[in-house]
Amino acid sequence: MKQKVVAIVGQTATGKSALGITLARHFRGSIISADSRQVYRGLDIGSGKVSKREQRIVPHLLLDVANPRRMYTVAQFVRDAKMAMRTIHQQGRVPIVVGGTGFWLDALLKGTNIPAVPPNPRLRKKLEKQKIAVLYAQLQRLDPQRAQSIDPHNPMRIIRALEIIMTTGKPVPLLTVKARYDVLWLGLRQSVEKLRGLISARLKRRVRAGLVAEVRHLLQQGVPAQRLLDLGLEYRFVTRYLQHDLTREEMLQQLETAIRHYAKRQRTWFVRNPKIHWVKSTRQAAQLTRAFLKS
Repeated sequence: MKQKVVAIVGQTATGKSALGITLARHFRGSIISADSRQVYRGLDIGSGKVSKREQRIVPHLLLDVANPRRMYTVAQFVRDAKMAMRTIHQQGRVPIVVGGTGFWLDALLKGTNIPAVPPNPRLRKKLEKQKIAVLYAQLQRLDPQRAQSIDPHNPMRIIRALEIIMTTGKPVPLLTVKARYDVLWLGLRQSVEKLRGLISARLKRRVRAGLVAEVRHLLQQGVPAQRLLDLGLEYRFVTRYLQHDLTREEMLQQLETAIRHYAKRQRTWFVRNPKIHWVKSTRQAAQLTRAFLKS
């Protein structure tokens, strides 16, 4: 029998983490984070990582597992998440995968075969000399589906995607014939206007919580500024603010716009999955989960 897994997906700021904790408490679950920035130590406020108190309420895995100075790849995530799910099943608990990084979720739960391509310093150095717009256009031509999931202003991820394509000679596959897990897909979404308000309110909370101080501390701890720029969104724009490239007002305005664009890319990715149950309440999500686990 395939292992049962609950996946909570959707756009940023829609409440995935809170729903995950609620379901984990009700159904004896453990949460696996599928967020490409929450894996890094020290990236707490900007990535929306759940608090230490929330981590004590239910077990959370794949938080704080990587050094922010180095890139943690999708292949590493799939390897570590599979190990985590085996452990959770052995404990008699339910794996609940929570996150908005669609490519990572598909790689893990749809059985995508991610080639373990090692870094190629010579190729990276060559690609880094090109303008980011040129790199992104090249990725769109070589792998249009992958390009949809990547921030067009994130050179680190664009170069990594091109590195895989140029090494293997083909795009990264998005689907395989046989799925590895029996997955209940639960999705959260909001109207464009409501999501805009949620994003704006959350950004204000993060700034009040010390977002700028967090980025300043990462820089003081030796995380290169370029690495933070590559990590995108909050870390990119706050770093630019600390480098005096942006005023505080410009930083907040441009960051909010970038988050909205990111949410749009997430929506485009997830609407392609016909298996997602788009839930409107915690009660509905619990009912679906209960029926799934009993089946």
